[in-house]
Amino acid sequence: MTDHLGPHDKALERLRALHPIVIDLSLDRMARLCADLGNPQNRMPPAIHVAGTNGKGSTLAYLRAMANAAGLTTHAFTSPHLVRFNERIRLAGTLIGDQALADLIARVETINGPQSITFFEFVAAAAFLAFAESPADLALIEVGLGGALDATNVIVPRLSVIAPVDMDHREYLGDTIAKIAAEKAGILKPGVPGVIGRQNGEALDVIEARAEAVGAPLTVMGRDFDAWGENGRLLVQMSDRLLDLPAPALAGHHQFDNAGLAVAAALTLGGIDDDAIATGLRTTVWPARFQRLTAGVLGAKASAAGADLWLDGGHNPHAGIALARAAGDLMARDGRPLTLIVGMLANKDQEGFLRAFAELKPKVIAVSFAGNAAPAYQIAEAAMSAGLEARTCEDGLETALDLALAESPAPHVLIAGSLHLAGEVLGMAPETWPK
Repeated sequence: MTDHLGPHDKALERLRALHPIVIDLSLDRMARLCADLGNPQNRMPPAIHVAGTNGKGSTLAYLRAMANAAGLTTHAFTSPHLVRFNERIRLAGTLIGDQALADLIARVETINGPQSITFFEFVAAAAFLAFAESPADLALIEVGLGGALDATNVIVPRLSVIAPVDMDHREYLGDTIAKIAAEKAGILKPGVPGVIGRQNGEALDVIEARAEAVGAPLTVMGRDFDAWGENGRLLVQMSDRLLDLPAPALAGHHQFDNAGLAVAAALTLGGIDDDAIATGLRTTVWPARFQRLTAGVLGAKASAAGADLWLDGGHNPHAGIALARAAGDLMARDGRPLTLIVGMLANKDQEGFLRAFAELKPKVIAVSFAGNAAPAYQIAEAAMSAGLEARTCEDGLETALDLALAESPAPHVLIAGSLHLAGEVLGMAPETWPK
């Protein structure tokens, strides 16, 4: 029964039934649908295209905040959503409304008809149509998966940005850093500047080779500019000057690199001055990225027990390393232990993610969630293989948190392993929902 659903929920339910959520990397279907829609990707405001394994969403969030602080209106297309599907399409700074989303889906459905299209391709084309018909100064487009054959790669942006590349989605992108980097580098276009985040040598070699082949000028972190934290500030060294900026609003050492990448991108784009960059860094909001939770039933439980509760959607070994460093900083402040509540998709490198925490010796509580999640026992086994003490909890997140809070002294608690799990957590606290 769907009578209780709103218009956008009904449209999404119909869309999922007609076009299942499958991954089939190709540009042919997307190019055909865009052509049928009048090629909205060519009528959008100037775009920044952001790819990468980890940090692309945070980098885009910094860019959006900087642009807004400069008085620019921005569209944004991101994925996946955490709580509400509307999060994926932001029009001139505001999440698309329910009725507008339903109407948009209906229009694209009518034009596409029975022709084959994947769910993500459909949604990306719909977002581009909405962006083409709504005035704004800038469109920020996050790659869904990979780059070269991602549905978003039908655009020709004003600027291409590649965040750090590491191992993830091996079944689709390849089983080596070089293969994955080649997919990410596929967003580089002739004559379009590319700003590249900190990469390992193999990934950078591939990206630079692609840039040379297509004629895309590059600005590379660690070579042409750099960024680091010092005395609670973000320092960004460009080729011609040093910027002394506020620390990024998002927590964790890794966010200094993400913020530095966004600063370099903003300066390369132009039209965003130093004051707007500083304001953007201070005001960026991007949920489930080492986010402190104090609201909702889980936040209240943790606060009452004298514990601090953190949430992150990181789900691969590279993200695990960044999260372990951030969690280690928490532990170093007061000596209290760490407890991880972890749920992950079945196709992720669970042991690789958890091994990053080995030196911190956290206790692990393995949970599951709706969808293609790994069973809790499998995550617990991966944790034990990584040398960690682990147990399972099959009775939901509240019970898992109760188990964590039963420890003495009250621990630092980090819920991590999947954006799907993060969405479930945020769904329990409407105050935290993306706006």
